[in-house]
Amino acid sequence: MSRPMNVSDALRHRMSVRAFKPDPVPGSTVREILEVASRSPSGGNLQPWRVYALAGRPLDEFRAIIAAKLAAGESETPEYDVYPHNLWEPFKKRRRETGSHRYAALGVDDKDKAALKELGDRNYRFFGAPVGLFFCLDRKLGSPQWSDMGMYMLSVMLLAAERGLDTCPQESWSNWPVSVRAFLELPDDLMLFAGMSMGYRDPDHPLNRIRTAREPFEVFAEMRGF
Repeated sequence: MSRPMNVSDALRHRMSVRAFKPDPVPGSTVREILEVASRSPSGGNLQPWRVYALAGRPLDEFRAIIAAKLAAGESETPEYDVYPHNLWEPFKKRRRETGSHRYAALGVDDKDKAALKELGDRNYRFFGAPVGLFFCLDRKLGSPQWSDMGMYMLSVMLLAAERGLDTCPQESWSNWPVSVRAFLELPDDLMLFAGMSMGYRDPDHPLNRIRTAREPFEVFAEMRGF
């Protein structure tokens, strides 16, 4: 019997998977992950997260709605800007290099607009994953609670890795707040923060052979008094 995956293993294993097998994930497993993740920290124990999980027919129905809107060239006003306007260095370079690796893996030229659109639209099919998650919070809350949501989402991703599952966090879903709100029948006071794909990775897909780089320790950290 293999040893259970520890936190270090889960962090090293985790990646943003962009191609999944169709194999279903038991609802009991999804519930366990979301429930255990609620032990994530939040300032003042506000626990700002609200989560909606879709699978099976509801997920297929929602995918079809978004596919029709994309085919018609529709768009919506995003809940927020995922990236700052006029992104600067070194962030611009990191984002550009990550995109270049994906294009290269698929044999796509970064000037091929149709191919790039298809690559982007894969987000809105949850990359073929059997589970789609939406993360929401009260829109009156502020950036500290957004960071709490990020910690909750990371807990979900690590717990999924522990159970042999893979994920892809998707702030890109903030581009479709009207459609998501209508389908989930969200109250007006909830904002859509992000989505997440969950399932079993397709190990043969070229997009899943990419491992994004990380900066050396000296670039992002200093140690004093040790």
